[in-house]
Amino acid sequence: MQNFSSPLTSTQRIVKIVRDKTLAIMKKGVSFLVTVALMALASSLASASDPSPLQDTCVAIAEPKNAVFVNGKFCKNPNLTKAEDFFYSGLDKPGNVSNPVGSAVTQVNVAQIAGLNTLGISAVRIDYAPYGQNPPHTHPRATEILTVLEGTLLVGFVTSNPENRLFTKVLNKGDVFVFPIGLIHFQFNIGHTNAVAIAGLSSQNPGVITITNAVFGSDPAIDPDFLARAFQLDKNVVKNLQSRFWYDNN
Repeated sequence: MQNFSSPLTSTQRIVKIVRDKTLAIMKKGVSFLVTVALMALASSLASASDPSPLQDTCVAIAEPKNAVFVNGKFCKNPNLTKAEDFFYSGLDKPGNVSNPVGSAVTQVNVAQIAGLNTLGISAVRIDYAPYGQNPPHTHPRATEILTVLEGTLLVGFVTSNPENRLFTKVLNKGDVFVFPIGLIHFQFNIGHTNAVAIAGLSSQNPGVITITNAVFGSDPAIDPDFLARAFQLDKNVVKNLQSRFWYDNN
């Protein structure tokens, strides 16, 4: 039996066109939303800084029994958390600056305050002898904001290749300076008296890489032929540098 369908009226044709176009737009919209969601997820997974805490507290604990592993440290049971987990005493005491670089860094990170775990922040006190320095170094996981409490410091940082621009400033008591994450920076006491600074860092464990220590004091040593060419130095000069004791002021 032959099936005869009634021809569409003009109104029905318009409704069909509108419906088809609406469905096409909705499909494109869903595809766009999925793309945006995937990009947002990829961005969050690729974050290079400490993640935001997912709870009020996550105190670091050495014993993993009955603990949850979060961001490199086990979390203490919140019911066992106490005020001492968020406390440190001693930052008023000056560090020993009688060393080859004339400075001392007192760290207050998650190793000293367990309650800093997952909070993405830490602090240091830096003491400088007259003409002492905090040698060129980087913090691979943190931006640093430094405040001078006493004395006068020449500070600076160098941007990445290829510009390698030097940003430098003389700081006096009460002055503040920022060192962007990962960039080589330094401080130098240009005064005749001791200097003191306090710095905050945007990581519970910012890390520190002192350039000379890493390059010439690595264990085992980097091939001197390689370093001689890299730094355009005589091989014997490199060997001499590698034979020295590179002091760590942290």
